[in-house]
This record gives sequence, C-alpha cells and structure tokens, in this order.
Amino acid sequence: MLQKTSLKARTGGQVLVDQLLIHGADTAYCVPGESYLEVLDALHDVQDRFNLINARHEAGAANMAETYGKLTGKPGICMVTRGPGACHAAIGVHIAQQDSTPMILLVGQIARDTTDREAFQEVDYRAMFGPIAKWATQIDDPARVPEYMARAFRVATSGRPGPVVISLPEDMLTEVVSVADARPYTATHAGLSPDSLDMLKTEIAQAERPLLLLGGSGWSDESAAAITRFAEANKIPVTTSFRRQDIVNNLSPVYAGDFGTSTAPSLYAHQREADLLIVIGARLGEMTTKTYTTMQSPNPETRLVHLYPEADEIGRVYSPDLGIAAAPVAVAAALDGVDLGRAEAWGDWCDKLHADYLTDTEAPNGGEWDLDMGVALAQLRDELPDDVVVTLDAGNHTGWAQRFLRFGRPGRIVGSTCGAMGYSVPAAVAASIADPERLTLSFVGDGGFMMSGNELATAAQYGGRPIVLLFNNGIYGTIRMHQERDHPERISGTTLQNQDFVKMAEGLGAHAERVTKTEDFAAAFTRARESGRPALIELVTDPEQISTRTTISKLRAAAQKKVDADQR
Repeated sequence: MLQKTSLKARTGGQVLVDQLLIHGADTAYCVPGESYLEVLDALHDVQDRFNLINARHEAGAANMAETYGKLTGKPGICMVTRGPGACHAAIGVHIAQQDSTPMILLVGQIARDTTDREAFQEVDYRAMFGPIAKWATQIDDPARVPEYMARAFRVATSGRPGPVVISLPEDMLTEVVSVADARPYTATHAGLSPDSLDMLKTEIAQAERPLLLLGGSGWSDESAAAITRFAEANKIPVTTSFRRQDIVNNLSPVYAGDFGTSTAPSLYAHQREADLLIVIGARLGEMTTKTYTTMQSPNPETRLVHLYPEADEIGRVYSPDLGIAAAPVAVAAALDGVDLGRAEAWGDWCDKLHADYLTDTEAPNGGEWDLDMGVALAQLRDELPDDVVVTLDAGNHTGWAQRFLRFGRPGRIVGSTCGAMGYSVPAAVAASIADPERLTLSFVGDGGFMMSGNELATAAQYGGRPIVLLFNNGIYGTIRMHQERDHPERISGTTLQNQDFVKMAEGLGAHAERVTKTEDFAAAFTRARESGRPALIELVTDPEQISTRTTISKLRAAAQKKVDADQR
C-alpha cells in the first residue's frame, strides 16, 4: 500500500508563488500594494529564481508584462493592488486581448468577509475584466490555488493566446493550507490534419495571383523561417498584418509590405489584383482591411483561405472559401518543404510586389525638412544588429519606423495593435532589462512619452539600456491629421506645450540630447549607444510633416477641394 506523502503547510501567497515557479515563470512586473503583501513576502524567499521588477505606474507594469509575453510566448506576469491599481493596469489587459498576447494579471483584493459593502477600493474584477480578458476569476479558497493557476497558464497560452485576470482576496493569501502542487502546464494548440493540408495546397495551386497575409501571435523564430522557406520556394508574395513585419525578413524576395497605418497605396492595389488571399494567424480586423473597406463582407470578391488558432474567429466578418482552425506553428511546419510546382508561373507577380515594396521604402530625397527622419532611418537601418528590438507607441511618428526600417527574425517589432499611447517606453524597458546587451529602440511621440516616460527610471534601476527616440512636434499628431482632414484650420485640443525633455530624461537617470537636423542624428545615436545607460534622443520635427505620406498643407488643400466640389 502506497504511503501518502505529507504536505507542507503554506500560506495562500506561498502556494501561489510556488505555482509560478512550477509553471516556468521567472519574472513579474508590479507596483506593490498592501492587498498582496503575502505574495511579495513569499517572493522574498525565491529571489535567486525569480525577478520582481517594480515599475513606476501600474499601466507601465502591465505593458511590461505584455511585452514579456510577446517576446517569449510565455505568459507575462503582472501584479497590482486592488481598485486604482487594477484600473491603471486595465490598459495592459486590453492590449493583450487585441494583440493575442499571453498574460496573467494578479490583483490583490479586499478580504472575503467585506465583499459587497463597497469596502475600501472594492471592485468586482469578474465584471470589470470579463469583456476584455480571456478569463477573469477570483480564488476564494487557498487550497484551489494550484488548480486555478494551472488553468490560468493553459488559458493564456492555448488556442488564441490572451490575458487572464485573477483576483486574490488578501485574507485568502494569509490562510494556511496543506495542498499538493499542480504539474507544469502544457498549452493546447490546433494542428493541421492531412486532409486540411491537402485542401490548402489545392486552393493555393489553383490560384493565378496568390497573396499570403501573415500575422497574429504565436510565431516562433523556427515557424517564421519555415513559412518563409515555403513562400520563397513557391514564389508567393508575403504581406504581414499591422506591426507583425518581423515574421518574414523584409529583404526576402517574397516580402511585399504590411497592412497597417503606413501601408503603401500600391499594396492595396495589389491586394485587389490578387485572386486568392491566404491568411495565416491574423485576424481580419479593422487594421488589416483598412476599416473593412478593402474586402466586401460577408463574401469577399477575392477567394479567401483563413487559418487561425481558434475556430470562432474564422468567418467572424468575412466568410472564407476555406477555413481551418490551426496554429501558425502547425501551418508553417506542414507547409515547410512543400513545392506546389507553380513558382515559375508566380515569379513575375511576386517580383513585382517585392520591387514595389523596395521602391516605397527608399530613402526620401531630403532637403525639404531640417530633420527628416525618413532619411535618417534609411541611413541607419543597415547598421542595426539583426536582433534589434523596436518598440512602437501609438501615433503618426511610428510611420517612419514602420516604413523605413527593415524587420525580420531574430529581430522583433513590438507594438500595441490596439493603438494605446504610452506603450512604447515600458515595452522597451522590459525588453532591455531582460537582455541589456540587445539593442532596444523605442519610438514614441511627445504625447505618449508624457504618459509613461517615467519608466526610464525603472530601466536605470534594473540595468536596462533602451534608446528612446522621442518625436517632438508639439501636437497630438494623428488627431491633428484627422482634424485637418475633416475640419481644416479648426484646431481644438491637439496642441501641446512641452517641457524640457532632455532635462527630464537626465533626471530619470538617462543619457539625453536634442537633435534638430538630419545630419546630426547618426552621431547622437552613436553617443546614445555608447553611453552604457538608458538614453533619450529628442527629435524636434516640423508639425507640417504630419506623416510619411502627407503634410498639413496637402490635407487642407484636399479638404478645400472637396468643399469646392460639393458646392458645384
């Protein structure tokens, strides 16, 4: 007869920390709070195996955890206190949901015996996070902590990855229990059956002008390389969804550009010319379809094949001719080595799309602007290391990176696809703390920097060395662009009175300097890299140059032309 093993008595907080370690977590980002003191105390005992990064704001901590999830494919762990802490962290959950990023947010909660009294900082987190999280729950029994945490890791990583929110009543965390640990989790992913693979190959082989659209999360370096080999062997042009350009090396002869906020007009034309669109891993949402205008819903004019990790997403807006629930890694592995015998027929089509991409990303002539970041980045891009991490904020300024830099594994592009301002700096801080020797560049506007630039102090504290490229044009650029397009010369709420960003960054422990001319950028960038600490380069740009493709004057002229046409 087997003898039962005696179980060690532990607090709920200790049980939770032990589960984090069992499931392979090695880092968490937090702003400390009294509601989860037992977790913080338990982490003190495992400092040799677990890194706890205390950020300067809960939104920053949540964005750091989301970035960790993007870069590693493992759930990023964030810990915040109840009420205000959870509310501040909500943006990270929203980003993780829309970006399909594995993440677990642990929220300290009021004691169980004070529920429904509107106790201090009381919030029902199931109700609050239910619409924006993959799963939101509360652990009321410390004996069930292993069960809940195992499920949390599985839910966050299986199928379409996403965020899990777990509320932790403070008295539950102090209660002592004797309970067995869970075994390490394993994620569950949909595979590609032989029959589905045959149908996929048949659909592609019948096309005259096929076009691949890759996106979403869950792409490993190996799967990215595998899908690239398939596309190159068959001469199928490849596009990517918004801020997923790193799936395929942009200098591959099959790369044709991305569908996002900086898309070339020629690529939209080629999308209309394609007679088959094969979408792997990407959602057909607002960004990939130019606000649902490039494809007709529910039945697109172009034949559509959609492969996605979860069946519920397939056909949500557009009914495909072939829909298959399969994870990107499974699809890439199945297509690796497949020769459809049509490379010669598709060669000219593929070459045309890649050539148009290269033309669209050529360096501007320069000279029109004192500081032209298109010229500056085109000069810089060939000097960047292959594994550079580029983090992007929300705003028109990111167009310069998205259009003029080159991406591809092992390098990464990390940006919120839900358009959250204040994301880039915390994301760069997290990436750089994780690997200080890896070059990390943050692109952020003057508006976005004022939302989270204080996280440079977190980088300085933990040895991170990100380089922040701060675009200062004195306006909320994207909104001003829309304002000038729809209500020209009626400026309202989009002007910024900025402070001295160089002094601010220096006060946070960073190397900092200001650049006002194109020819001065390269030397400033070199000094930032050599500083050995976090760095900020303030880029004073002309607000007239509102994006990489237009100016305020052109927007006003187009608006006036429309008014004149309406009056005729």
